[in-house]
Amino acid sequence: MGTAVDDVAAAEFHEFFERHHNELSRLAYLLTGDSDAADDLAADALVAMWHQWDRVRSADHPAAYARGVVTNLARSRIRSLVRERRRVALFWGQRSERVDDPDVPAVLDVREALRRLPFRKRACVVLRHAFDMSEKETAVTLGISVGTVKSQTSRGIAELEKLLGAAGPVRVLGGDPPRGGETAAATAGHAGRRN
Repeated sequence: MGTAVDDVAAAEFHEFFERHHNELSRLAYLLTGDSDAADDLAADALVAMWHQWDRVRSADHPAAYARGVVTNLARSRIRSLVRERRRVALFWGQRSERVDDPDVPAVLDVREALRRLPFRKRACVVLRHAFDMSEKETAVTLGISVGTVKSQTSRGIAELEKLLGAAGPVRVLGGDPPRGGETAAATAGHAGRRN
């Protein structure tokens, strides 16, 4: 039988979970591009938070802390996948299957363009534009300076615009092409909100 303090903590955590689980899952999805992994990462982050709930609930911004945990877990997952791919590439390295004229699709969606960005740029763009976070909130979430957030976001947007501009009409997650004058950042924001 739990104490009254344990019951209060459990109720607070349950409320936090209900309020933030979908947001954390969406963040993980935008960072990894994998919906199954996103649910797992959000769950892992929430389990980690439960184990430190006394400390987390007394923090100034528990949701920012949770986003930071998800971001770190996503980074670790991506690094692990990259290492695995390198091992596979070394194993099969002698086989060359290059195509001189690859069949490049005429439409490139925002999710694919985001996946092509380096992790820190992707995280800054996603947090700033899909989650409408301020530069300061993004810096706290990622554990970097505001100046780094500014530069990484700016460079990430420039790369997205290059990737999306080169593909012709941009489809937003299988939807209609963006309205005239819509930037890659706005398109990324729409992509995040549709998931």
